[in-house]
Amino acid sequence: MKIQDFYTGHAFDVYEVLGAHPGPEGTHFAVWAPSARAVSVAGDWPEGETPLQRSREISGVWEGVVPGAGRGMAYTYRVTGADGSTVDHCDPYGFAMTLRPDGRSIVAGLPEYPFSDGDWMARRTKNFDAPLNIYEVHAGSWQRREDGSWLSYDELADRLPAYARENGYTHIELMPLAEHPFDGSWGYQITGFYAPTSRYGTPEGLCRLIDACHRAGVGVILDFVPVHFAVDAYGLRRFDGTPLYEYPADAVGESEWGSCNFMHSRGEIRCFVQSCADYWLRYFHADGLRMDAVSRLIYWQGDPARGVNGSTLEFLKTMNAGLQQRHPTAMLIAEDSTNYPKVTAPVEYGGLGFDYKWDLGWMNDTLDYFKKTPEERTQNQGKLTFSMMYFYNEHYILPFSHDENVHGKATILQKMYGDYDGKFPQGRALYLYMAVHPGKMLDFMGNEFGQLREWDEARAQDWEILRYPNHDAFRHFRQELAGLYNRYDAFWMGEYDPARFRWLDCDEAGHCTFAMLRTGRESAVFGVVNLSDQPARDYRLTLPGSGGAELLLDSDWQCFGGNIPREPQTLTAAGDGMLTLDLAPYSGRLYRWMPDAPA
Repeated sequence: MKIQDFYTGHAFDVYEVLGAHPGPEGTHFAVWAPSARAVSVAGDWPEGETPLQRSREISGVWEGVVPGAGRGMAYTYRVTGADGSTVDHCDPYGFAMTLRPDGRSIVAGLPEYPFSDGDWMARRTKNFDAPLNIYEVHAGSWQRREDGSWLSYDELADRLPAYARENGYTHIELMPLAEHPFDGSWGYQITGFYAPTSRYGTPEGLCRLIDACHRAGVGVILDFVPVHFAVDAYGLRRFDGTPLYEYPADAVGESEWGSCNFMHSRGEIRCFVQSCADYWLRYFHADGLRMDAVSRLIYWQGDPARGVNGSTLEFLKTMNAGLQQRHPTAMLIAEDSTNYPKVTAPVEYGGLGFDYKWDLGWMNDTLDYFKKTPEERTQNQGKLTFSMMYFYNEHYILPFSHDENVHGKATILQKMYGDYDGKFPQGRALYLYMAVHPGKMLDFMGNEFGQLREWDEARAQDWEILRYPNHDAFRHFRQELAGLYNRYDAFWMGEYDPARFRWLDCDEAGHCTFAMLRTGRESAVFGVVNLSDQPARDYRLTLPGSGGAELLLDSDWQCFGGNIPREPQTLTAAGDGMLTLDLAPYSGRLYRWMPDAPA
């Protein structure tokens, strides 16, 4: 680290200097606390509490070597602040922590795990012209042991990569794994930003999990929190007796979640956050970061009416540009609900430097449509078509995330209009529509088998419901749909090129039918859905010219819980491109289109 870069906000490797670094002569401790009157480190070593001295090289840093301190020993910084109070704090740059409620750090050093994923890392891309189907997982509640306790990182490594591969997911997105004191925050209110949570094991255990995923051909995206931190006294809040990491004014210093907002206008805070992002990508081989609450980095408190926050926006650009330079094949994903322009444009072209942005507008409109009665749907076609009016403004991911499966919102399948039996065909049609709609895909755990109970971080998913035919058939449908998505490049090759998409049916007044054509380099597919409770008989669809249409999937097949036997079908469109179909209520079909000549 260049010392000047630390103060100007340009360093991405502060973790190499600050924190606890074990060596042959003991462990070197270094902590930034510029306004502190005194700092000592207290831990599980014979010397007990050891005073630290002000660094002669880095202003505001306290440091020292403790000969008896070694790996695995817990410690805390005892900080006498500018206000005269003495508070024990965990290490802001600590690489491991004790299990809650014990808020101490653990001497660990930077991870030194010998990854075996060289081939994966060498061929890794951002998946712009490749399938990207993300399985969002909360590590503590995906599955659990028989006694109800958490699976370890190693136990997850034995199960999760194979499950993701079996179900056609290309990537797993893990909800925040940085250490956090409250289970109910799901990892979004953090005390140990550099410490993989000890709930599931050690930092090396997390490395083994990611390595196992890569060996199975599955990428790993980590949820990253760059906006705010937990208010627990042993964390970052008033670290040196002053508002050091946070804003001094409550009006902007406290978030809507009751946490403290980082003061990104300060260079040292910028370095803390962006070095943390670099740390997860570099030392854990993460394939991307999904950045939480990006709207709060664009606007003051995330509110466009308050105006753009220039300092946080500048920080975001600097961080993303630096990460893109250092990790050119890792994905940077924005969870942003605003319409701020050029979120996924490179910084050098006036953008924010993300690779992808969640399309929360698509998510809200789509789910609202599927909640409606069949009669209401006839007047709301725009709910499913409006997204293509703005789709090409950004690189979008279509998300059905944890937020849509909790807090009284109901799970995705439960949101479908009607009774229990009626929800499954609509759910199958929903996911077929999602696959054919341009954009990468993200779905939360449990949705793949039609979980009906809202997510609860304190218990495992309801795997036992797979004993019921409707749920087992639903997962079978999702597996087969994902397999087709991965197989045919029409779903993902050049999908941000308007020339590769065409509405075949989207605006017939009073109807609930929609059809889309997607074209790749090697294949073309079209999907058609009937979202009415009535069959669509003699439904006419006009393709671009003559050719053949091979049926790849029908959501109404009996093997998926539908009503008709699975049989091959090939249709022929004559010179006028006309096809005539019969569509069951709440159903969808997916065809491979084989034109006689390029359209």
